[in-house]
Amino acid sequence: MPALRHPSPSLRALPWLLLALATLVAPHAVAADPTPSGVNISLNPTDAKGWVSAIKVFLGLTALTLAPAILMSVTSFTRIVVVLGMLRQAMGAQGLPPTRVLVGLGLFLALFTMAPTLHAIDVNALTPYEAGQIDGKQALLLAMKPLREFMVVHTRADDLAIFLDLAQDGGTAAAVPATIEDVPTTTLVPAFMLSELRTAFQMGAMLFLPFLVIDLLVSSVLMSMGMMMLPPVVVSLPLKLFIFVLADGWGLVVKSLAESILHPAMS
Repeated sequence: MPALRHPSPSLRALPWLLLALATLVAPHAVAADPTPSGVNISLNPTDAKGWVSAIKVFLGLTALTLAPAILMSVTSFTRIVVVLGMLRQAMGAQGLPPTRVLVGLGLFLALFTMAPTLHAIDVNALTPYEAGQIDGKQALLLAMKPLREFMVVHTRADDLAIFLDLAQDGGTAAAVPATIEDVPTTTLVPAFMLSELRTAFQMGAMLFLPFLVIDLLVSSVLMSMGMMMLPPVVVSLPLKLFIFVLADGWGLVVKSLAESILHPAMS
């Protein structure tokens, strides 16, 4: 019988990434001290602790419901899915690959590119928590630190300035943060998403260019031959697929996406 292997640090840290994201929605949904056994909740009208525990459970379930959407917002998943979707539109192959395939590829690419961040969460938060060195609240705060560092690296200064100005104009911020550590997470997350969308559209625009050239050449040739009743897409689609496969397009796109996330200074 083959020996059982322990999960990789990235997979071990993934639940803690979800819990760290849940603190954005319900920061008080997790108890401060870890409980070694089951949790008993009793709704006694004369006991306020029972109602507080029930509210915490409700907030925790709500946070877990929103965790997938938050996970897409603070990881590289947004950039990857947008670029892959624009690539499909550029090729003109409607519905191919299917949306589920693109989402699945984007999910595992995001997990691959987030591996250093997940490893840091595992080392700094999960391992000390399992050893009993820190409590649950401290573990969540330590888990948020590598995630914030990842977002800071991929956030443009102009996009962050936009939301800092909006926070000042709206009266939601007392003063301009002196350092990046003082920037609230609720301000950093939308700035990060805006930067990811801008980067994804820039990469998608570059992907459109070679396919656009092929469409223009095919249309010009068909017009010069007088074949006006033949739709250009009937001829251009096989040509684009053939050239894309010969150039190892999927490998180049995935490699470019991974390098732009893992090495942003080189991209």
